[in-house]
Amino acid sequence: MVKAVVDVRRELIAIDAELHSDLEALLLNYGSALQDLSGINLYPDVRGEDFVEFDSMINVRPSNGNLIRGVDDEGRREAIRAIVDKWIER
Repeated sequence: MVKAVVDVRRELIAIDAELHSDLEALLLNYGSALQDLSGINLYPDVRGEDFVEFDSMINVRPSNGNLIRGVDDEGRREAIRAIVDKWIER
């Protein structure tokens, strides 16, 4: 499993750190906005939709309407999958 954080507005992805919050801080330092970031896990040995797992403490953002470690909004999940597909060859 590899941790990643996606900036859905800028269509960027930061990959591979011990904590999602480390990747979040990296993207914030390079101009991302907190509300645009979502934490995911990638499973390189898994095919299909299970390659991406929406599970991170950084996703718990009541101000964005997300009250869980996952990503509630289906549109946002689809945007994240598209960004992963854009940057990662499987």
